[in-house]
Amino acid sequence: MLTGPDPDTLHPMPGFPRTVALRPLAAGRANVSVGPYSYYDDPDHAAEFFDRNVLHHFDSVGDRLVIGPFCAFATGCRIVMNGANHPMGGFSTYPFNIFGSGWDEGFDRASWEAETRGDTMIGADVWVGAEAWIMPGATIGPGAIVAAKAVVTRDVAPYAVVAGNPAREVRRRFDEATIADLLDIAWWNWPAESITRNLGAIRGRDLAALRAAA
Repeated sequence: MLTGPDPDTLHPMPGFPRTVALRPLAAGRANVSVGPYSYYDDPDHAAEFFDRNVLHHFDSVGDRLVIGPFCAFATGCRIVMNGANHPMGGFSTYPFNIFGSGWDEGFDRASWEAETRGDTMIGADVWVGAEAWIMPGATIGPGAIVAAKAVVTRDVAPYAVVAGNPAREVRRRFDEATIADLLDIAWWNWPAESITRNLGAIRGRDLAALRAAA
């Protein structure tokens, strides 16, 4: 039985180079973790996702980008990391220290770090629309949808649909009981064979079948 594409093949769709798997693309990158089958689609720069779409992610800052399995990222989306932050505790937000030549003297890195927002966490089965922006430190729950051009500045609940600037929750995809069941079942953690056997229930709304298979 076939069990889907190899999650570590860079181009999982033969003859379709605009779609790249993000896990193999992230190999060897510090502070980046990507689950299997997550992908990015871009007709021009797909393989440059971590250079063009993940912004200001510096090893020296140490914040992590965690992307769960089965996520879909549309063309032009951006993930902004804490290296983009300017100091806000004083009278000026200008980053004097980065230019050196004496302006780095007296810079208090600890006070700057205290203003950063931590790791960016994108849960399993998240769909991020075209040209959406995810700002530093956001946590996006499993099953969420980020609408095109949305700007995510705060955490997004599991299975929520958010849109706008700043992004606001429009609705939840399912009722609370169903969401709780789906988070408990966590089908995205199943072996590929189990996912393949239960694709009908996953693609549809057969919660009873998913419960039975879990």
